[in-house]
Amino acid sequence: MWRMRRSYFLIFCSVIVLGLASRGPWVPAIIYPYLGDALYAVMMYFLLAFLYPNKAPRFLFYLSLSICIGIELSQLYQAPWINDLRKQKLIALVLGSGFLWSDVMAYIIGSFSGLIIQRKYLQLILNKKES
Repeated sequence: MWRMRRSYFLIFCSVIVLGLASRGPWVPAIIYPYLGDALYAVMMYFLLAFLYPNKAPRFLFYLSLSICIGIELSQLYQAPWINDLRKQKLIALVLGSGFLWSDVMAYIIGSFSGLIIQRKYLQLILNKKES
């Protein structure tokens, strides 16, 4: 169990680094607007996998997707006090600033990618134990 949690935490941290790096000029323009959101959903998936290692991958997929979409929907609320909070860099990274349907699609792709990565990783671990 500890090994899995450690792996999930390392993936979580790696995805954060990739997400921050995805804002560089080397990212192709066609995926630039979506890559960060997809990686945010992957990060959320592995944070939840770390916190709930015994939950089914499908549960983690739906929960991570729900959280990401909930955060995206919260961007429809544009009160002055929350907009002032969103001006702070760290909070802006977590909460975003404006609702976009394309972000929802990126979250679906990212959460699904987390599910696939976890299933492939679990298969790899199980196959090693059998050898």
